[in-house]
Amino acid sequence: MKDIQPRSRALELIDFIDESPSPWHAVANAEKRLLANGYSRLLEGERWRLESGGRYYVVRGASLVAFVLGSAQLVEQGLRIVGAHTDSPGLRLKPRPVLAGDGLMRLAVEVYGGPILATFADRDLGLAGRVVLRSGSKQETRLVRFDQPLLRLPNLAIHMNREVNEKGLKFNKQTELALTLGLLKEGEDAEVRFRKLLSDAAGADAADILSFDLVAFDMQKGCLWGAEEEFIADSQLDNLASTHAALSALIDTEEPKATCMVALFDHEEVGSESATGAGGSFIVDMFSRIVFHAGLDDEDKRRAISQSFFISADMAHAYNPNFPASYEPGHKVMVNGGPVIKTNVNQRYASDAESAARFMRCCEIASVPYQQYAHRSDLGCGSTIGPTVAAQLGISSVDVGSAMWAMHSARESAGVQDHTHMIAALTAAFSS
Repeated sequence: MKDIQPRSRALELIDFIDESPSPWHAVANAEKRLLANGYSRLLEGERWRLESGGRYYVVRGASLVAFVLGSAQLVEQGLRIVGAHTDSPGLRLKPRPVLAGDGLMRLAVEVYGGPILATFADRDLGLAGRVVLRSGSKQETRLVRFDQPLLRLPNLAIHMNREVNEKGLKFNKQTELALTLGLLKEGEDAEVRFRKLLSDAAGADAADILSFDLVAFDMQKGCLWGAEEEFIADSQLDNLASTHAALSALIDTEEPKATCMVALFDHEEVGSESATGAGGSFIVDMFSRIVFHAGLDDEDKRRAISQSFFISADMAHAYNPNFPASYEPGHKVMVNGGPVIKTNVNQRYASDAESAARFMRCCEIASVPYQQYAHRSDLGCGSTIGPTVAAQLGISSVDVGSAMWAMHSARESAGVQDHTHMIAALTAAFSS
C-alpha cells in the first residue's frame, strides 16, 4: 500500500464526495481516477480483447465495475471482489416538478431511500444529476450541476409548531417537502423559467431537453472536525466513503496474483432490483465475460467461483453515547476503531464465521484493528448488497464497513483513521 497519511486520505475522500453530488457524478469521478491510473474503458456492446495484467472498467448508468487481470490462473485463484454503492438517500425531482403559486416557484420532489428528512430543512441545497437531450436522430446525456445555493426546504417556525422539540420534526412527504426555487413574477411561465435554468446548465437549447434525473444535494463542503481534527463531516459518507476506499485499494494493488474487481452499484438504497443494481445482471455479466476470456468451461467456472471472495463494503453504525439504549451491549463499535465486520443471522448481512475470519486475517496482514457489529434484536436491521451478490454468484462473502454517526443524515460523520484502515484492509484482501 502507498504510504499516504490518514489526513491526506481523508481530504482525498472529502474532495471525491464534494465532486460527486449525484451517483452519475460519482461514476464520472471514479472513471477519471481509473483513467489516470492506466485503466481502459470497455463497452458492453463491443467484443472484448483482454490481456493478462490488463486494467479495465465498464460503466452501466450510475454503476461501474473495474478489474485487473491477475497473473495466476483464474481457476486457481478465483476473483477478489469488493462491492460498494454510488447512491445515497435524499430528495429527487419528479419528472414534471414545477409548482407555481402564492408568488413562488417550487419543485416537487420524491423521497429516495430512507433519508432523515429533518436534516434537509433550512440547508443550502444545490441541484445535480443528468439531462438527456435530443441530438439529431439520437439522444445525448450530459451531467449538470448548479454550484450555488438554488433550493431550500424552509422550516415551520416553532410558534406554529410548539411541540417540535418534544415530538420531533416531521414532514408529510407529499404536501410539505416541495423545495423553494424563487419568486415568480406576475405573468411569468414557471415551466419555461425552469427549463431555461436546465438548458443553461447543460449548454443546450431548452427545446432539446427530453428528460432528466436530478438530485437535491447539500451545498456545504466536507471538513475535518474535532479537537485534533480526527473526524470527517460530509454528505454521502454512506456510501461514497466505501466507494472511494475500494477504488483506492484497487489502484494501490500492483501486479496481483488473483484477478481483482471493484463493483460499484446504483440503487442499493431502494433494494438493488434494477438493471444497474446489485440485484441485476451487471455483476454476473462481468464475471461471465471474464471467465469466457480466460477460456474456462462450465466446470472450471464453478471451480473459480469456489476460490473467489466477495467483500461488501458499506458503512456501519458507530456507538453514540447520547443514545446508549439503541445499541447491542456487546457490540459497541467505535469511530476510528478500525473496520467493522457486520453480522446478522437472518442474512441481512452476508457474513458468516468463515468469511468474517478471512477478513480478520486481512486486517491482521494490514496491521489494522477490526471490530464486530450486531444490531439490537428488537430493532429492524438494514441490509446491504452483500446477501444479494452472494446469492447471485454463490461465493463466500462478508459485510464490512467503517463506523459512522448519523447514517442517512444530510450531514454524516466518520473517522479519519478509519478511512486509511479500510483502504489498507481492502488492499490486503486484493493481495490475498
